[in-house]
Amino acid sequence: MIKTGTLFLIPNVLDDEADSGFIPETTKQQAHHLIHFIMESEKAGRALVKKLNLHTPQSDIQIQLCNEHTLQQNLPNLIAPLLQGFDVGLMSDAGTPCIADPGYEVVMACHRKGIKVVPLPGSSSIMMALMAGGLGGQQFVFHGYLPIDKAARARMIKELEEHALKKGYTQIFMEAPYRNNPMFKDLISLLKNNTRLGIACNISSADELIITKTAAEWKQTTLPDLHKKPCLFLIG
Repeated sequence: MIKTGTLFLIPNVLDDEADSGFIPETTKQQAHHLIHFIMESEKAGRALVKKLNLHTPQSDIQIQLCNEHTLQQNLPNLIAPLLQGFDVGLMSDAGTPCIADPGYEVVMACHRKGIKVVPLPGSSSIMMALMAGGLGGQQFVFHGYLPIDKAARARMIKELEEHALKKGYTQIFMEAPYRNNPMFKDLISLLKNNTRLGIACNISSADELIITKTAAEWKQTTLPDLHKKPCLFLIG
């Protein structure tokens, strides 16, 4: 009977320009032998593979894609190398795999088959924003993306604010980068003056920006331009 391989969850860097120094040595050592990879996109995945300094030449690695277009019909193929005894690396385009990322379904498929899953250390924009936002990490909720519809989004923002103020849970969410500025302005206008609003933009990049102010303070501030920049928002 063939022993199944191990699925290694490999965090990607948050900044495309980051060098291999941003990847923990433990992760490089654990991933050094890998030949098979599951990537959200080949471009970002190959860039990370290069930084990992693998034993295997880039031309010899085996790549399968896992994104919203490929996942459901392709799950059996994605885990097939694992069932054949090969270890596999799963990576997203940026940050931690399986968090706001379709890779979690691959992990669940592995659990159903009794395949070992090993998370490796690396960057997590959510955790880094929580660390630096000053709103408290004892209790928090990550919501992914809020509704696109303006009325539904406004209702959701008020619900998050109420939960943050009554329960003390820091509320974290993201937006599509090209909609960051409208989201930012909506938050400032909809939140109560004393509610704290944090932004964590371009984390780990040279122009990283992490600031938390009350809504009232933001209203008196020249707002930073968040357009087309990876950004997380925090309410507390």
